[in-house]
Amino acid sequence: MTLAPPFTDPAHVLTALRERGYAVLAPEAAATRLGVPLRELDALAPSWDDLPADAHLLDGGRYRFRRHASFRVDEGRVARAPHRAHWQPLDYNALHGGIERWFEPIEPRVAASRAFERILAGLAVIFSSSAGERTWFVEAHQFRIDTAGGIGRPTPEGAHRDGVDFVALFLVQRRDVKGGETRVFEARGPAGIRFTIEEPWTLLVLDDARVIHETTPIQPSRGGGVRDTLVVTFRAGGFQDRA
Repeated sequence: MTLAPPFTDPAHVLTALRERGYAVLAPEAAATRLGVPLRELDALAPSWDDLPADAHLLDGGRYRFRRHASFRVDEGRVARAPHRAHWQPLDYNALHGGIERWFEPIEPRVAASRAFERILAGLAVIFSSSAGERTWFVEAHQFRIDTAGGIGRPTPEGAHRDGVDFVALFLVQRRDVKGGETRVFEARGPAGIRFTIEEPWTLLVLDDARVIHETTPIQPSRGGGVRDTLVVTFRAGGFQDRA
């Protein structure tokens, strides 16, 4: 048995971010809010079949595949930044923090597609409406968690914050797996919620200063299943780098 996501009325996304620190948009609502048809989002999904293995997993696992890219979004204009390492401090990622992790870049045809640029520009509008207009330094991650070898861990670091201003997570595909419960907790309080995202292009947005989040491990329901996501982080003032 799984718990359904607590979908947010699209008209109340900013209110939800301010009051709770998170909002969950159903696929049609997310597509409408971002200004991109679902069919164009669906056209991105095959690119998740060509993700290289994550060579930086320190738990010894071989279940994660990913690509990474950086962007700058300013007043609706999306510009790809030079390829760079993904870096987080130990305070935010106890497992992989403090090291430069280089991943293969998101393919140019994907990153330059109309749908992908609409995703970044549309999210920037939401976050600027919440925090004020600013230049956003954006990192995008294509993830595949594979259960061919048994258990796959979407967040091997556990419940965490990312050290940015806002986080957006899209489910792209969920096939032949069980588990993968999303959990969102107050960073400085007792309240929390848990639910399972099952519909492609459901969107979860988080105020990273207000909440911590995690996704529980997944197991194959038959054969070897996968869970694909697109995670996009937004940070004002510059990319997160080693001091």
